[in-house]
Amino acid sequence: MAKENPKETRTSIDDLNDSLTGIGQKIQNNSKVLMWSSIIVVALVAIVLIYVYAIRQPGIAASNDAIGQADMQALMGNDSIALAQYQTVANDYGYAAGNRANLNAAILLYKEGKYQEALDYVKKFDGKDKVIAAAAKSLEGDCLVNLEKYQEAANCFAQAAKTAGDNPAYTPLFLMKEATVYRALKDYKKEAALYKEIIDQYPAYGPSINLDIEKYLKRAELAAGQE
Repeated sequence: MAKENPKETRTSIDDLNDSLTGIGQKIQNNSKVLMWSSIIVVALVAIVLIYVYAIRQPGIAASNDAIGQADMQALMGNDSIALAQYQTVANDYGYAAGNRANLNAAILLYKEGKYQEALDYVKKFDGKDKVIAAAAKSLEGDCLVNLEKYQEAANCFAQAAKTAGDNPAYTPLFLMKEATVYRALKDYKKEAALYKEIIDQYPAYGPSINLDIEKYLKRAELAAGQE
């Protein structure tokens, strides 16, 4: 028995050495993979940093400067110059400035009676604020009315009212616009339903703008009854 123990001990150590050697070999074999993986990660981080500090931030600064110049021209009443600058920012820049430039350009184009061009720009605007987003959708509806696309316009005004939520100043205004379009479409039932919604949910709106909405409701109901 005394002679067997050293053999057993050596065998166990040999097995352990073999196991460690195998693990070491695997690590050595995988070291290149790990090295290249690390290089790729570092490269991706470097690309992100380059984008943020060398491209994005200067791009944002440039777009903000460009739209600031357009804003100044608009404030001074130089609409034609402002429009050209807003269009440049909208077409050539991204970021928040480019987005807002779409709306500003659309407003000025609408004032000039260029409804299709205004529509093209306002459709590219992405509003985060509910009121501004609703107003932009209403402007889209106004463009469509002038292009005689009445059903599309009505849909825009309905969406504007939904986006505005329960805003007591803007929601009934958008509902009024929608009702006016349905009158043009001779859908007097929908027109009447919208006036009734304004009276029921926003009773202070009519008096606040000196408008007798009850009169419009009765007119719509009378027309609907004669259909």
